[in-house]
Amino acid sequence: MSEKESAKSSNLFFYRSLNVLLDFCQEHALVLARPLHCQLKTTTMFTKLSLLTAFSLTIQVMAFAQNNLTMRSINNDAPVKCSKSITINASREKVWAVLTNIDNWANWQTDISKPKLNGVLAPNTTFDWKTGGAKIHSTLHTVAPYKDFGWTGKTFGLLAIHNWTLSEINGKIEVSVAESMEGFLTKIFKKTFQKNLEKGMQNWLDLLKATCEQA
Repeated sequence: MSEKESAKSSNLFFYRSLNVLLDFCQEHALVLARPLHCQLKTTTMFTKLSLLTAFSLTIQVMAFAQNNLTMRSINNDAPVKCSKSITINASREKVWAVLTNIDNWANWQTDISKPKLNGVLAPNTTFDWKTGGAKIHSTLHTVAPYKDFGWTGKTFGLLAIHNWTLSEINGKIEVSVAESMEGFLTKIFKKTFQKNLEKGMQNWLDLLKATCEQA
């Protein structure tokens, strides 16, 4: 499913849910207009239905809002920044599952060790991991299912913004990644940080592709 089709589907599902609630409210109003003995027979049923309908609509509104989030941009003025992309012959669902399973990163991403998600996969949840010998404490800023995934990370006085975007092109998934790094050390060792970032980013993409395309 393309991004436009996905967005259209989300919007349609949202408005259908809203119409269901409106129809329910109208029906409930008719019930209340009936004689008291008829109302008593249906009160329990409609109470349960109202709770289920409200819960369902709440979930859909949350999903609708999350899928329409604008991801935080990297800092284009940062001294170190890089962006790359790769095409993966796998479903959007599989790529998303592999990419966002933080606790499992070390099983396929050879540059990473001891990844640990500290809660549910949602904005503002933190996770800890090690790469290149450095311990990094990160915070998710965007989790838009099958579309956008991003976080910020801090270590040794450095701040990084790391973003992933999934797009469908001709039946395959294009994965784009961008990162910016800023801080005192990036200004002093700019060339070294830039070289390592480009190399590490390409390796991450290559490993993600290999993992997702496994049978």
